Amino acid sequence: MHTIRLRVNDKVYKHLIKILSKFSKEDIQVIAEDDTFISIQKYLEKELAQVEDGSAEYIDIDELNNHLDDTIRKNEA
Repeated sequence: MHTIRLRVNDKVYKHLIKILSKFSKEDIQVIAEDDTFISIQKYLEKELAQVEDGSAEYIDIDELNNHLDDTIRKNEA
């Protein structure tokens, strides 16, 4: 699968989306680059940079299990 990024004029946008919506979601998926998308993308880029430069902090499986157990307990109440 390929990803294409387009900048589309407001006049054309609705027409383009209408054409793209005729395809199945398995063939074409429209990914809206809204504020949420952009903030998640920036977060993931920062996390990747930390992994690549060696400054990322990791936890072991026991710490993860303890954290998950605590989170579940807090949300069960």
